[in-house]
Amino acid sequence: MEQKKGRRKGMVGNVVSTAMDKTAVVQIERRAIHPIYRKILRRHKKYLAHDERNECTVGDTVEILPCRPMSARKRFRVFRIVKKAV
Repeated sequence: MEQKKGRRKGMVGNVVSTAMDKTAVVQIERRAIHPIYRKILRRHKKYLAHDERNECTVGDTVEILPCRPMSARKRFRVFRIVKKAV
C-alpha cells in the first residue's frame, strides 16, 4: 500500500452502497453538541469514493483520503478496508 502524503486527512466510515462501478458510497458519522440544549447529536454525511478494484462491500468499514476530482461528486478514494463486513 502507498503511504499517506503530507497532511492529508483521512476519514473512517461505513460503506452504504456499491451499486456504481468502481465507486463506493461511504457514510461518515460524527458527534456534535447542540448549541443551546448541549445534547450530543449524531450527524452523518455521505461521500462518493473511488474503489478501483471493486473490493468494498456494503457494511465494510473503510478509510478514505481526498484526491483530485474524478467526477462531479467523487473527490475521495478508498485508502484501505479497516474491517470487512460479516
